Amino acid sequence: MNEEDDDDVSDWVGAFPRGPTDLESLCFECFTPQVPFAALEALVARSPRLRRLGVNQHVSLGQLRRLMALTPHLTHLGTGSFRPGDATEDEGLDLGQILTAFSSAGRANTLVSLSGFRDLAPEYLLTIATVAAANLTSLDLSYAPVTPDQVLPFIGQCRSLETLWVLDSVRDEGLEAVAMCCKKLQVLRVLPLDAHEDADELVSEVGLTAISEGCRGLRSILYFCQRMTNAAVITMSQNCPELKVFRLCIMGRLQPDHVTGEPMDEGFGAIVRNCSKLTRLSTSGRLTDRAFEYIGKYGKSVRTLSVAFAGDSDLALQHILQGCSKLEKLEIRDCPFGDAGLLSGMHHFYNMRFVWMSGCNLTLQGCKEVARRLPRMVVELVSSQPESERTDGVDILYMYRSLEGPREDVPPFVKIL
Repeated sequence: MNEEDDDDVSDWVGAFPRGPTDLESLCFECFTPQVPFAALEALVARSPRLRRLGVNQHVSLGQLRRLMALTPHLTHLGTGSFRPGDATEDEGLDLGQILTAFSSAGRANTLVSLSGFRDLAPEYLLTIATVAAANLTSLDLSYAPVTPDQVLPFIGQCRSLETLWVLDSVRDEGLEAVAMCCKKLQVLRVLPLDAHEDADELVSEVGLTAISEGCRGLRSILYFCQRMTNAAVITMSQNCPELKVFRLCIMGRLQPDHVTGEPMDEGFGAIVRNCSKLTRLSTSGRLTDRAFEYIGKYGKSVRTLSVAFAGDSDLALQHILQGCSKLEKLEIRDCPFGDAGLLSGMHHFYNMRFVWMSGCNLTLQGCKEVARRLPRMVVELVSSQPESERTDGVDILYMYRSLEGPREDVPPFVKIL
């Protein structure tokens, strides 16, 4: 669902036919307006085939319990506000009633995915675990800043978990518990809280190392952290050779290995060398041109690459464009790459879906040269400055292939060459 400007946008539920429906999935977690609950409840009641239900933050715990009573075949549940509220149906709601809601209709055997948990009352986690955790394959706690004490008893029941999204509030202790209990884990995302405490108390190389040692079937990881070491990344590359996605975000610019002070070159070099199936890579930390030499030499399966605040010269970009023969999507931010690096990819751009470069050292002349030599590429220049103040420098280059040619809905701050 997408939010619209219409004042009556929340009435979309009432637009469904009045009779029975064949709905199998009804998910509106990202839809911010409040939905009339009576209409929602009526829609769910006449949708006996519903398997996936994801509600937004306005659906209270008591209302969720009523919806669950109408969906005996539910396999994927996205909860709303997971805390007793002020609504009448929430008054007096206790843990026993929540336990009943999750155990009714054999749901302990059918429920495989849980998400949502906005405004979570942490004491409910263990209650759910007693009836629903055993068969869970997917758990999304990215809206719930759970602490190690809150997540440890729960995660211990999730032996079948394959996908896990958490906030870094779980800290290294929580990730160590995941590594110990969730041996089938394939996808992990560790996302940052908006406000951080002491960096030493959040996730670090300790948690990453634990995951790599305990979850050796890992296929995809997105890991936000305050600090990292080459040794931890190398260990992951050795323990998890089946990785297809490795996205590491060391928060703060140009952060080196916090133990040795060295660039993170060898860590990322090990990832592309040892994980031959890698298709998506996001780099971070202090990286020299050597890291990109490794990526160009060994990253032969990489299709999507994101780079920020890295590299020393155009040589880094040349290594990527000349070595990564399957590259389709390239995003570069705030790197010292200029026209020479860009022009080194002329042989490959027609095979790519897009190139995005912002905060680099490109010039208007260099971009015009690409447009001249590759007429079937659409070359857009996006400016953050008024036209009267623009210089020969390029703020943002967005380049993509198109059979239809340049788009017609061009705003004033975009120039198509």
